[in-house]
Amino acid sequence: MFDKNTDEKTNSHIKTPPVLFDATQRIIAEIENITAKKLLSYWTSHSGGVCQNDVIALYEILENLDGQGELVLFIKSQGGDVEAALRIVHLIREKYTNVTALVALECASAATMIALGANRIEMGPMAYITAVDSSLRHSMSPIDNTNSRVSVSQDEVSRIISLWDESANESHANPYSELFKYVHPLVVGALDRSSSLSVKICKEILSYHITDTELAEKISFTLNSNYPSHGYPITAKEAKSIGLNVHAMDAKLNKLLLELNEHYSEMAQRAVTDRDEFNHHDNEILNIIEGKDIQIYYQNDKDWHYIQEERRWRTLNDESSWRKIQNKNGEKKFSRLHMR
Repeated sequence: MFDKNTDEKTNSHIKTPPVLFDATQRIIAEIENITAKKLLSYWTSHSGGVCQNDVIALYEILENLDGQGELVLFIKSQGGDVEAALRIVHLIREKYTNVTALVALECASAATMIALGANRIEMGPMAYITAVDSSLRHSMSPIDNTNSRVSVSQDEVSRIISLWDESANESHANPYSELFKYVHPLVVGALDRSSSLSVKICKEILSYHITDTELAEKISFTLNSNYPSHGYPITAKEAKSIGLNVHAMDAKLNKLLLELNEHYSEMAQRAVTDRDEFNHHDNEILNIIEGKDIQIYYQNDKDWHYIQEERRWRTLNDESSWRKIQNKNGEKKFSRLHMR
């Protein structure tokens, strides 16, 4: 369901997704009653992801929660910035000594790193974490058919070199001289550095609750290099086998988290208003972070124009921002958070 606002520039209606604060707050209250702990909800859509600004939004949420030493953290995300994941874990662990990660659906890549920062991980029947090997979209990355930079992964580069070596004979050229025709050397160098960074961040995050350095190192290297794809779904059984403290989630709790995800998904539905084939307005909600009596979300609010000669999209009139809803003395207050 969409709300409709009038675009003053064109006098047409623009699609605006609903903000379901009352509905999500009711579910959060139920979860806190079941767990007897404060809940922090961290959710991103497939258009969003873990980013540095999430740290500031999380700080705002945590400042409004009464820290009692224990926290349950609902995570649903396809990943993002691994350095932001480290900062998020550090921020949470500064205030809470015992954290339980609740994973009901996808918890991939950088989101897996956040889950690694919890003392205990509870996973539902549809839940999975993933490998955390590095991939990045570099300023020198190859471009696709729309003139956009594509993401390149360390695993892809390593497999190209490995396959080349397996089939090599004296007539073959150096694999890097051929690879560099398609992938810039700076991208390959950045990937190698990023891979080392992923291992270090995993070990640093695990050190918050694992004192056995050998176990922390084993888990880190396994998640970085032992899987055939970046998105390989590691279910509860396999996650437990690599040394993580994983447990099955209570069925009632899992049901509530799926309901919460449904509300967030409705909030984050596509909200594109087409003006013509070369222009549209985007009003989609990307990231949602919530605790008792407070919800912060990032919402796009911008025009897109397609430049035919350059085969690329350009943004115009960008008023995208973080927005906050807070319940104070039974009254909802709306405001914006300004971050740069």
